[in-house]
Amino acid sequence: MKRSVAALLALFTAGVEAKTYEVFTDLGTMYLETHEQLAPISSENFDRYVNEGFYNHTIFHRVVEDFVVQGGGFTTTLDRKDTHDAIENESTNGLRNLRGTVAMARFSDPNSATSQFYVNLKDNPHLDATPESPGYTVFANIRCGLAVADAIAKEETRQFESFTHLPSNPVRVIWIKPIETENHGYTECKRQQNRTDP
Repeated sequence: MKRSVAALLALFTAGVEAKTYEVFTDLGTMYLETHEQLAPISSENFDRYVNEGFYNHTIFHRVVEDFVVQGGGFTTTLDRKDTHDAIENESTNGLRNLRGTVAMARFSDPNSATSQFYVNLKDNPHLDATPESPGYTVFANIRCGLAVADAIAKEETRQFESFTHLPSNPVRVIWIKPIETENHGYTECKRQQNRTDP
């Protein structure tokens, strides 16, 4: 009986590969999908912050065209938000920092990521783990709405105190929430995306 239950659990967890989230910003909506199996710690960490409403009304505080847009840590008044403890780096999970992927931002300590994340605007192989560098953990992909990240990246930026690429006009994450893939907004986004794909 125990073996049967274990087998059923294994079968169930094998199918839990991704959760989809709606990221509603001042410049439009992105839909991201997490990699629950390949980056379980980072995915669970992100989900925890989402369910707490942590990201609501935060800003993209680091915006570098043709590189990344980064957010998830500061309010519109540039106050750093209190976070949970840092998580373990999962950068050797086989996921690479390619255009459209979402990864955990961190300090120099590989295991210092908390709430902040970034969207890769292009392939950034220098952010991947190597024998010489711990790299940055990719845990999700933008499945639809990557043009929104591109639009954010075109915002004029300035240097202000410790912020080196702060948008002159704040771009907010109004909310991030989990959704079903049958969600109307997501379905419509995919339909529009398929129309424009070559």
